Amino acid sequence: MFGWEFPPHILGGLGTASHGLTKGMAENGNMEITFVIPKPWGDEDHDFANIIGANSTPVVWRDVNWDYVQNRIGNVMNPQTYFDLRDHIYADFNYMRTNDLGCIEFSGRYPDNLLEEINNYSIVAGVIARTVPCDIIHSHDWLTYPAGIHAKQVTGKPLVVHVHATDFDRSRGNVNPVVYGIECDGFNNADHIITVSELTRRTVIEKYGQDPNKVTTVHNAVEPLSEEIRSIKMPRGKEKVVTFLGRITMQKGPEYFVEAASMVLHKTHNIRFVMAGSGDMMEKMIRLAADRDIADRFHFTGFLKGRQVYEMLAASDVYIMPSVSEPFGISPLEAMQMGVPSIISKQSGCAEILENVIKVDYWDTHAIADAIYALTHYPALHNHLKDNGLAEIDTIQWKKAGAKVIDIYNNVINSRR
Repeated sequence: MFGWEFPPHILGGLGTASHGLTKGMAENGNMEITFVIPKPWGDEDHDFANIIGANSTPVVWRDVNWDYVQNRIGNVMNPQTYFDLRDHIYADFNYMRTNDLGCIEFSGRYPDNLLEEINNYSIVAGVIARTVPCDIIHSHDWLTYPAGIHAKQVTGKPLVVHVHATDFDRSRGNVNPVVYGIECDGFNNADHIITVSELTRRTVIEKYGQDPNKVTTVHNAVEPLSEEIRSIKMPRGKEKVVTFLGRITMQKGPEYFVEAASMVLHKTHNIRFVMAGSGDMMEKMIRLAADRDIADRFHFTGFLKGRQVYEMLAASDVYIMPSVSEPFGISPLEAMQMGVPSIISKQSGCAEILENVIKVDYWDTHAIADAIYALTHYPALHNHLKDNGLAEIDTIQWKKAGAKVIDIYNNVINSRR
């Protein structure tokens, strides 16, 4: 598997989904999974996957001993793996900027030189593919498609690409031609394509010209919460709290949340609104809240991660995801796990599988406002969605999603025989 994020160091839903699916697949048994990421930090969960860091994979031979390697990268990778990888450097990469171990540095994030990192990641994939035996290659999202294609060329093994989002989702249709080209190459070179929703499946078929028989939907899920998280209690005032939690970008529809909040606050003042997250539209949303004269009822927390997310949900009465185009959207499932009723856009993939939520069109701010008002003023409706949502969410498990992916693997492998 090639991925770009892995908990606990995540910047969005991609890392959460990659971790959940991989763990769910391992729970089905009879699998050995190697998960490659650009930059491990050493505190990742290794229980169900062997994690290899692209930044710990040599592409230039260096004369170093075991103790030196142990001291440099022993907290993230077994030194023996480093030496095994070093034996499979396949070309002269001395022209590239490498460190004292002959490795390319990666940010572990989404830097300004992202396309360069994607290309470097695909170079490293060639070393890993020559070293680690596999039956199938699985690439998560467009950033890792070039790596998956390279690994397929090296090994001759089938490639499955996993579409967590397309550039049509991220850009509201104003696609970046370079990203679109990378996505097309990934889809065209894949033996099978997995999408996180039927919404995304239709996009892959219609916008990228893929054979419907080649594209299968496997909906995301959530991991069961630990007792520590379930027991989080936050101090509560008399006011209700309505929360948006996610990247503050045009894909997520934050302006519709602010506009709906303004409508609600014209009817009642006993509600506070929280926009938790960061993104390129954050300053614009702060100005919009001020323009609507609701800044005193609005809070911007910045980016939240790990336990902070669940503390925010525990302090919330209503969760909102007004996404314009959301391939899936795991956050409403996490809110439901914490007993928080959710309002989600009909234009989200999770709307295909969730029943105990309120579904609205992202652009219908009147409907969003009505739903907020109802959930904060009618306890019977709030409790109904809370209780039934908790029961529903227990049935949406990564192990089931993992079993579907394993079936896809077996079909792809058998079709080649």
